[in-house]
Amino acid sequence: MNKIDVADIADIAKGAAILGAGGGGDPYLGRLLAERAVERIGPVRVVPVSDLPDDALVLPVAMMGAPTVIVEKPPAGDELVRAVAAIEGALGRPVTHIACLEAGGLNSMTPIATAAATGLPLIDGDGMGRAFPELQMVLPTLDGIPCSPMVMVDEKGNTVVLDTVDNTWAERLARGATVEMGCSASIALYPMTGKAARAALVPGTLGLAARLGRLVTECRAEHRDAARAVAEEMGGVVLFTGKVVDVARKTTGGFARGEAVLAGTGADDGAALTLSFQNEHLVAARDGRVVASVPDLICVLDAETGEPVTTEAMGYGYRVTVVGLPCHSRWRTREGLALVGPAYFGYDHPYLPVEHLARQS
Repeated sequence: MNKIDVADIADIAKGAAILGAGGGGDPYLGRLLAERAVERIGPVRVVPVSDLPDDALVLPVAMMGAPTVIVEKPPAGDELVRAVAAIEGALGRPVTHIACLEAGGLNSMTPIATAAATGLPLIDGDGMGRAFPELQMVLPTLDGIPCSPMVMVDEKGNTVVLDTVDNTWAERLARGATVEMGCSASIALYPMTGKAARAALVPGTLGLAARLGRLVTECRAEHRDAARAVAEEMGGVVLFTGKVVDVARKTTGGFARGEAVLAGTGADDGAALTLSFQNEHLVAARDGRVVASVPDLICVLDAETGEPVTTEAMGYGYRVTVVGLPCHSRWRTREGLALVGPAYFGYDHPYLPVEHLARQS
């Protein structure tokens, strides 16, 4: 992938929403923002992580807040361009490349729109290989790369620049500011050199998203099982097929938190699956037994179309298939699990890779 044109965006949004593990924002809204920018300005140049020069200034951008709110309060359109300019002012040098902070239907699209609007190249990579709910939950944190200076911008014209002692404090202070901004904000953060980015970013995320999106589109046209095809493509497993019979969801502290309960259908008839989420799906438990857990990806796809279903969109009556996909290998290290493992989110079960749990069932 060396450029992104309008025709590419739908598949990238679809695939990125799968990688978002239920979070990362609404793919339809993100698609509209990216398509409008590329239609107006032209294709976005894409460069692989490996091609970054040592002295590049790489800037990830994203939306922060509760996905349930962002759907109702979308950005005005110029927030991230203002955030890039504010980072340049804080650092006293120009940004050379835009990057995705995470994979997700919205947060893989806003960097496309930002790259188009600024004329800067976009990196084919991201900071997680999936989506996570908190700012410090990125691979750059494992490499000691600071989140700040971090810029937050809202649709009202407010700009906040944070300079924090560590990345956890950046999350705490930014989360409070996000709540005051109406539970959503546009952010630019983790400015890093090209040398640092080559080591810290997950390469090929946008290309992978495009491939997954095309796979789902092809499966739908050929009446194939898209969820199973995605699982096979990613080395994952199909966890459950069923109907959503209950969703308890609330927006609190700048997050969408809750649980969804699925009643099994077909081969899973008589069983129940509970999905616990904080923006992203964190744990899937079948009849009380954990079958997938953060940091692995728990992805919900429409059982008929294969379209990804985000946590804010899931509702009663949806017929879905739940897929477990392995996370990036660095999240499975001791340091990675300390940052994003089940214990961090308050769960007392040990982490086991989703493919190992599948063999135990």
